[in-house]
Amino acid sequence: MSGAQEYGAELADFRARVAELRTARALPSHERDSVLDAALIELQHVAEVLWPWYERLAAAEPGPGRTDPQEQRLLRALFQRLPTAVALLDRDCVVRRMNASAAQLFRTRAGYAAGRPLTDSLRPDGRAVLRSQASAVARGEGGRSLVVRLPGPDGGALRATLTALHPPDEPQPAVLAVFQPTGPDETDVQPRTPRPGLDEVTRHTELLDLVDDMATALLAPSPPDGGGPEAVLGRAAAVLHGRFADWVIADVCPDPARPAAVRRVVTLGPPEAAGARADSVAGQDPADCPLVAEAIRDGAAALRVRPQDAGAFGHDASGAPVLVREEVTSLLCVPLRAAPAAPVLGALTLFRTGGRGAFAMVEAGVVDRVSRHIALALG
Repeated sequence: MSGAQEYGAELADFRARVAELRTARALPSHERDSVLDAALIELQHVAEVLWPWYERLAAAEPGPGRTDPQEQRLLRALFQRLPTAVALLDRDCVVRRMNASAAQLFRTRAGYAAGRPLTDSLRPDGRAVLRSQASAVARGEGGRSLVVRLPGPDGGALRATLTALHPPDEPQPAVLAVFQPTGPDETDVQPRTPRPGLDEVTRHTELLDLVDDMATALLAPSPPDGGGPEAVLGRAAAVLHGRFADWVIADVCPDPARPAAVRRVVTLGPPEAAGARADSVAGQDPADCPLVAEAIRDGAAALRVRPQDAGAFGHDASGAPVLVREEVTSLLCVPLRAAPAAPVLGALTLFRTGGRGAFAMVEAGVVDRVSRHIALALG
């Protein structure tokens, strides 16, 4: 009879004795003392005999997650004799195991390398990259490949391929790294700086012309009374209207201490919107335009391409969202202030409609600079 069968028979006898003890609950109270002594004996039998016996059986039999020792020896020999450099790393690039080819490649001993960062064997300019990519692989973001370099004047380039590995009986995933020398197409050819295309150069020139025309308009001689904010914002809107945006809307905050006291001073739209449509936008209360209110209250700029929030710029008198009625495809709303810590003096909003191209990030940067110029002129 095997150990498991003997344990099963002993456990069956124990269960039968416990069943007999349970029937003692029907006895009178003065007759239960002997039964209590018997129950204590059975509990002692479980603690001193049955439970240690179970632990010995569980340790002797391989569990579902355990590997046969012979198979482990085979895998260990295969790992060590691979002709390719292979290392098992943790998420911080610390070596857990390294085969003979990797030890020869990195000019170290496998036993010495274990427990030390593999990045110490690479050039400093590639250490952070390998550490970051190994951490991403360990987090389950997928395998990847990168080029690292060995130190020294004759140090070559290596193609490192990383993939996640889940060793049995270990809670944390590991990173399996394979290192191979790169070909001449990866190491000898230096990347060339791409030259800008004609369209990019043309657009850059147009933006420079826009900034130059804006500076000219803002620095032009003004009436003796200065013309007020309406004159300054009117000149700035005339530069932007048409050539840069289909709609130019400017709101001014006379008292920075009272953001609610905002009024609309400039509204320029496309020719087809002249009349009632332009008047409805000009007659809006800026406080009812969430983008304008946010720009003046928090100093936050907004760039929206195909805006999802139809009510971001309020509604007209009939209740229709302005962005939907005017078919706005992209918009920019920037606060007017001379410096990041300066008070907000107003807001500038630009719309592009129809088939016109959406505002790009570089254009948003130009508008941000122009808004500071306008704020200086207002001040």
